[in-house]
Amino acid sequence: MQTTTLAPPPGRRWLQLLLGLIVMMSISSPQYVWTFFTKPLAEATGATLPAIQVTASILVILQTWLSPGQGWLIDRFGPRFLITLGAALSGLGWILASQISSLYGLYATYGLFCGVGTGFVYIGVVGLMVRWFPERRGFAVGVVAAGYGFGALLTTFPIDSMMKAEGFRPTLLTFGIILGVVGVLAALCLRVPHAGDVVNAAELRTGATPKEMLRSPIFWLMFLMMTMMSTGGLMIVFNFASFARDFGIAGAVVFGTAALPLALSIDRITNGLTRPFFGWVSDRIGRENTMALAFGLEAVAIAALLYFRHDATIFVLLSGVVFFGWGEIFSLFPSTLTDTFGERYATTNYGFLYMAQGIGSILGGPLAAMLKGWTGSWEPVFFVIIGLDLVTALLAFFVLKGMRARRGNFAHAEPLGAPAYS
Repeated sequence: MQTTTLAPPPGRRWLQLLLGLIVMMSISSPQYVWTFFTKPLAEATGATLPAIQVTASILVILQTWLSPGQGWLIDRFGPRFLITLGAALSGLGWILASQISSLYGLYATYGLFCGVGTGFVYIGVVGLMVRWFPERRGFAVGVVAAGYGFGALLTTFPIDSMMKAEGFRPTLLTFGIILGVVGVLAALCLRVPHAGDVVNAAELRTGATPKEMLRSPIFWLMFLMMTMMSTGGLMIVFNFASFARDFGIAGAVVFGTAALPLALSIDRITNGLTRPFFGWVSDRIGRENTMALAFGLEAVAIAALLYFRHDATIFVLLSGVVFFGWGEIFSLFPSTLTDTFGERYATTNYGFLYMAQGIGSILGGPLAAMLKGWTGSWEPVFFVIIGLDLVTALLAFFVLKGMRARRGNFAHAEPLGAPAYS
C-alpha cells in the first residue's frame, strides 16, 4: 500500500536556515579578520610573525580536530545547547584576548576559546542543515557556510576603523561582546527536524556509522582532497595582509578606498556567495563536476593574481575570484559526504572529514610564512597552491566520480535507531 508524503510547512525550515546563517556569521570574524591583528599582536607580545600565526593554527586545529567528538556530543545530546555554548565561547575568546600581553596568553584565549567555540557552532549547524534540506543539501549547506564567509564582511571595516582609532584591545573587547550575544540569541532558537518538518523523514534515521565510513576508501580520498584545498585556501587567508604589503598593495588606494580592507571585503562577499552558488550548481550537475570546475577556477585565478601582483586594482579584483574558487569546499564536501554515507550520523561523520581543515591550517599558516622566509619570495607559495588546486580538480573528476558512481548514495533497507535527542 502506498502512502502519500505531505509536504512540510515551508516556513519552519527556512527559519532554521536563517538562524543557522546568523549563528555562523557570528563566529566568522576570529578566522577571517585575524590578518588585521597579526602586526599589533606581534608588537604587544614581542613575538615573530610565524609564532603569532600559530594562534590561527590553534584556532583551526581545535575547530576541526575536535569536531568528531563535538559531532558525537551533538548527535547524542542535541544541537541547541552545544551550539549556544560554542557561540558564547567564541565571543569570550576575543574578550579574554583583549587583556593578554604574552604569546602563550594569546594561544590560550584567542586560539583555545575561539577554536573550541567555532567548532561546536560550525559542525553543529552544518549537521542540522543536511537534515532540514535533504533534497537541497548542497544549497542549504552552502547558505550556512556562506555565513561563515559573509559574517566577517559586516565587521571588516568597523574593526579596521576601530583599531586605527582605539587600538586592538578595545576592538577585541567590543566585538567579542557583540558577536557573542548575537550568536547565543540565534542559537537558542535552533532545533532538529521532526517527522512533519521534512519530506522523507525516515531518511533522518539511516546512515553509515563513523566506523563504517572510516573503512571506506571514498572517505579517505575525500579527506585527502579537502586537505589539499584547505591548505591552499588558508595559505591565502592567513597571509593575505603580509603578501599584500610585500607586493606594495597595502598602502594603495583603489576606487577611492584603501586597497587592503577593500580586497578583504570583496573576498568576504565572494567567499560567501560561492558556497550557496556552487552548492546549488552541484545539486544540478553533480558534486564532482562542480568540484572540478570550481577548483580549476581557483588555480587560474591564483596564477593571474601572481602575474598581476603589482597592479593594485587588478590584484583587488582577482583576490575576489580566488576566494570564489575556494570557499565552496565548505558546501561541496559536506553535501557529498552525506550523499554518500547518509544522514543519521551526518554531524559526527562530517566531523571526521572536517579535520582536514585543521591539517590545512598547519600547512597554510605557519609553514607558508616559513617557506616565504626560506626562499625570500611568495612565488613558491603560490606555485604550491596552484598545483594543489589542479591535482584536486583532476581527482574529483577522474577518481572520486567513478568511485562514488560504483558505490551509489547511501540507503538502508531498514531504518536504524531513532536519534537520541528530540
